[in-house]
Amino acid sequence: MKYRSDPSTIRGSIAPVVTPFTAEGAVDHDSLAGLIRFQLDSGSHGISLGGSTGEPSAQSAAERIAAMRTAAEVIDDQVPFLPGTGSHKLDETLEITAAARELGADAALVITPYYARPTQEALYQWYATVAREFPDLPVVAYNVPSRTAVDIAPETVRRLFTDFDNFVGVKETTKDFEHFSRVLHACGRELLVWSGIELLCLPLLALGGAGFVSAVANLAPGAVARMYELWEAGDFDAARDLHYRLHPLVDLLFVETNPAPAKWVLAQQGRIASPHVRPPLTTPTETGLTKIRALLIEGRDLTAPIGADK
Repeated sequence: MKYRSDPSTIRGSIAPVVTPFTAEGAVDHDSLAGLIRFQLDSGSHGISLGGSTGEPSAQSAAERIAAMRTAAEVIDDQVPFLPGTGSHKLDETLEITAAARELGADAALVITPYYARPTQEALYQWYATVAREFPDLPVVAYNVPSRTAVDIAPETVRRLFTDFDNFVGVKETTKDFEHFSRVLHACGRELLVWSGIELLCLPLLALGGAGFVSAVANLAPGAVARMYELWEAGDFDAARDLHYRLHPLVDLLFVETNPAPAKWVLAQQGRIASPHVRPPLTTPTETGLTKIRALLIEGRDLTAPIGADK
């Protein structure tokens, strides 16, 4: 909660942690706590939970809130906590966001409502409702059109940023890099923009982005955090080197639908008890595992801690 009053401090690599399940499919809180500690020990600059990588649409509101409670207890204000609280239902979004506020979240990451394909005016009204309901909680829009079938237009972001003091930023998960620039141009550099596209994380920093919420941080948290730190320190060549070295692990994540490949790797590493993903996802196929193993070998040097002197 200590970062809530100044959301501009929520910068760098905000790790979007997977939600571990037991082999029987229940939320595995022990493994989740271990993953959070792993992220903190590896130098991640913040923690997110309940975004797309966390399989929120396959969980009940009560399960999501319980997972947030576990995460908040482990984080304990060491770094910013930015949980995903959105749903395709407004009442559920408000319920989960209220719980996040009470648990000490520093901001709420609210996905655009999926399936319904709302208009831009409807999106404005949706986020306006959330912002009005929680005036003391920073709100970050989560724009991921590949999963929601709707894109938040730069002008809609500008309206929200202008009208609500607690609407502070957007996580952009679109491969249209021009969109990043248009959002920042429309709103100004005060808007906080994080990339959710792994290979656009470093390029966004050149436009003035606040950082990234990159799923590859599940596998190489130290490397992802270090890439941001190197850029901020002006060591652009070293930052670019890490960007390119991360390519195999980025490709690994999407051999099959995220987060199934990442969970399989984390289970192999003993960081979670099971690679279970809930339907409609499945654990990787044998064909997928062949590719995952090969890519993991390519990127194995980045799955170890990245020291400050590297």
